[in-house]
Amino acid sequence: MTTPSTTQNPSASSRQAADASDLPTTTFAGRAGMAVGALSVPMVALYFVYSGPPPQWNVLTRSLLTLVIMAVLTAFGVALARLLPRDDTGRRTLVGQLAIVSLLTYVAVILFATSLEAGTPLAFPDRGMDPTTDGPLAAAMALAHGPIAHLWIAMFFLGLARAARQFTTAAPPMVPRWTLRGAVVVGVINLLAVPSLYFGMDATHFYAINGWGADALVGLITLVWVGFIGLGIHRARKHRTRTLT
Repeated sequence: MTTPSTTQNPSASSRQAADASDLPTTTFAGRAGMAVGALSVPMVALYFVYSGPPPQWNVLTRSLLTLVIMAVLTAFGVALARLLPRDDTGRRTLVGQLAIVSLLTYVAVILFATSLEAGTPLAFPDRGMDPTTDGPLAAAMALAHGPIAHLWIAMFFLGLARAARQFTTAAPPMVPRWTLRGAVVVGVINLLAVPSLYFGMDATHFYAINGWGADALVGLITLVWVGFIGLGIHRARKHRTRTLT
């Protein structure tokens, strides 16, 4: 005979089972996000080592780091998609799906721009050209590194914040609220950088399309905040682990 103290809500039990099965994915997503944030710092720093045209090793090294970051960011996005809440029909929410598709589109855009950037020193190794400002490839990748990337990553951050807030079950949240508030702020910052396409290609200007502010600084803030999202997921995982045990 069961007593009230031993009776368990079936929906709560299934929720706990789902949480337990998601713990490996949560661990993976947290670590991948933190890795993106950590790797982005030396990658962006390589852009500021030389005031003039950088040597070939510098461009190729930062391009290689970008490839690694985008690979880890792809893994982060796939893991994150498994963690986002579902609606009453069992499907991922519309904003959640939009967030993941936008993130993966951002990855594709950055990979395309990186390919163009690395192509300059590979094709002209002895010319002393800065691939971000010199030659036709610089103009070709300006929109990709700038407004296109800003808009799509803004859709990721804002979509993620909206989707994660729909997680209103009794279980602990997927990410802390401070992480979501920061995601909204970073998303808005990226939206503010979109009109930089009207301000030329003088990289010394803060708001130029390839400038140190609208491009490099905003890009660094973006990837570092992915790291903070990973940190938030990691901390939330510890909370959920304690709840389940």
